[in-house]
Amino acid sequence: MSVLNIGTRALTANQVALQTVGNNIANVDTPGYSRQKAVLKAVDGQYTGAGYVGKGVEVQTIQRNYDAFLTRQANISGANASADQSRVTKLNQLQDIFTGGTNGMGAAISDMMNSFSDVVSAPTDLTARTVALTRVEETARRFRSTSQALDDLQTGLTQELNQKADAINSVAKNIAAVNAEISRGQGTGQSPNDLLDRRDQLISDLNRYVQTTSIPADDGTVTLLLAGSQTLVMGGSYSEVSIIRDDYGDPYKSKLAIITGGELRPLNENVMGGGEISGLLRFQNNDLAQGRNLLGRLTMAVTREMNAQHALGLDLDGNPGGQLFTVPDLNTAANIRVPEAPATVNSNALVEITLTVSDTTLLAASDYTINFSTATSGSIVRTSDGTVTSFSQQSPSTVLAVIDGLTLDMPSTNASPAQLPAAGDRFLIKPFNTSASNVARVFSTPRQLAMASPIAGAMGTTNKGSLQQVSLVALSNTQTGTPKDAAIIRFDNATTYRRSDEVDVNGDPAPYASSFVFEPNTPITSSDPDHQWSLKLSGVPQAGDTYTVIDIKDTAYQLDLKLNAGNAASILDLRDKRMFDGAAMTDGFAGAISEIGIRTQSAGYSATVSTSIAASMEKDRSAVSGVNLDEEAAQLIQYQQAYQAASKMIQIAQSIFETLIQGLAR
Repeated sequence: MSVLNIGTRALTANQVALQTVGNNIANVDTPGYSRQKAVLKAVDGQYTGAGYVGKGVEVQTIQRNYDAFLTRQANISGANASADQSRVTKLNQLQDIFTGGTNGMGAAISDMMNSFSDVVSAPTDLTARTVALTRVEETARRFRSTSQALDDLQTGLTQELNQKADAINSVAKNIAAVNAEISRGQGTGQSPNDLLDRRDQLISDLNRYVQTTSIPADDGTVTLLLAGSQTLVMGGSYSEVSIIRDDYGDPYKSKLAIITGGELRPLNENVMGGGEISGLLRFQNNDLAQGRNLLGRLTMAVTREMNAQHALGLDLDGNPGGQLFTVPDLNTAANIRVPEAPATVNSNALVEITLTVSDTTLLAASDYTINFSTATSGSIVRTSDGTVTSFSQQSPSTVLAVIDGLTLDMPSTNASPAQLPAAGDRFLIKPFNTSASNVARVFSTPRQLAMASPIAGAMGTTNKGSLQQVSLVALSNTQTGTPKDAAIIRFDNATTYRRSDEVDVNGDPAPYASSFVFEPNTPITSSDPDHQWSLKLSGVPQAGDTYTVIDIKDTAYQLDLKLNAGNAASILDLRDKRMFDGAAMTDGFAGAISEIGIRTQSAGYSATVSTSIAASMEKDRSAVSGVNLDEEAAQLIQYQQAYQAASKMIQIAQSIFETLIQGLAR
């Protein structure tokens, strides 16, 4: 009977081994499946006088080929790759919005500026004026359409973030359920391999959305942590996550929050690690925000510069120029925000911060945070690069700070305490938030284009020197109905001059009282605050030479303002005005394209590297846990032969038993 027992045990053990190998082959393409192996051990031998006699073999356990370190590294590298891939995908969409070519924003701005060259050549030509006005409308339309494209990208991004948060909740729920099953299965004393594989695959799926940290427990369950310390799954329970707005309630910025004890706990984006949500949040809160600021700064600078110059001219009917483009209100709740609950709320709701543009050439494409350390002092942080600027309001001034071409005002220090901030109060300033969304052309009549300059210049008819006008531009356009007095520049010699519009220290007229040094190509400016202009002359004047700055409406000079295109020429000169970090106005959009392109290229490189690392780590994990068909086929033959040998052993035992019975029968 001992031979029969040994054969039976061998048959059973090899049958289990064959079944295990077959299971491996069947699951060769099953995601998350770990190769299993039947671990055999010898049955303790039976003692006899001749020594211990073996009693065969039995299956000790079904071993799961698994390396915790490689699995953890594969999850981390996979999470990083998912973050980089999701970000670069969105950056490519953003790059498509900031496109060049004839359909791009840069072409629209250049076409608009160049259209005024025809007006300079023929200021009374209504066709040329109509074309210029059409270009103005086209530029406004492209500003709006680009802004709308960013809004559409934001809408899709918000939906995607919410969908991925729902996916996290679903996977976390399943992990908690499997955790509970594993805990119960551990009570049998054997490892529930299929459940462990299922949980590992779920954790791998979860890390595609958000990176987690796994902590094993004695009962076989794992605890999953988000952002290093927030518990997502513990045993058979889990916490839900959701997408919320940032501390300021900014609809264009989000955070991932976890619900713990009925409260939302926002997670720090900087410690979340990888995962698609992390990549999407980084894109939304940094890349997309910067794209919106680049567009907003471009819109604000171009429209305000055009408006300012157009206002310095006169239309065909002699009226002062108005605005070419609508100007959005900077001081709205969307542009100047205070923290919302559950963040710390500012102490005084009556505090008002106001924002004005003081210099369009200095604008930086960024948001700002104001942090008060006292009621009148604190710091301003430029969020795009983290630059910190300290401020201290000086009584009785209302100016809080001047930074990057923006002037921030708040009530004077003499105001009511309820109108002043307290230590710890903070504000978010978004100056370019709505610049491009509603910009439009103001009027539609070509006669209203203010192409004439309100001033003109005239060389003296008896001049003997080589004096020449380089430029004459108006710096103000105050129309009172009475022509301004002419300002005469009279030269004493080649290096000095006197002027008829000079005033003394009391502001009283003092014509020709003082001598001024003449430097060619150096601006000579008006001293009349109501009639400001800037003049550049070149050449070598002689004594008695004159140059006269004339009000174009002064009938004494019989000038036809309809034939004057001085302001059109000044608008045309804006093409080369230095702004946008030193770039010309017409190159502003090219700079935005360049910045978005650099971000996309850098993100693409990071995605390539992280994807390669993730593939390498998954290959290492699969080398341990994956199924190799060649190896399984060899083992299949091995166990098949062992099974057949065990069957033969049983046949022999049966034959011996039958011979024994037959012998006893005789």
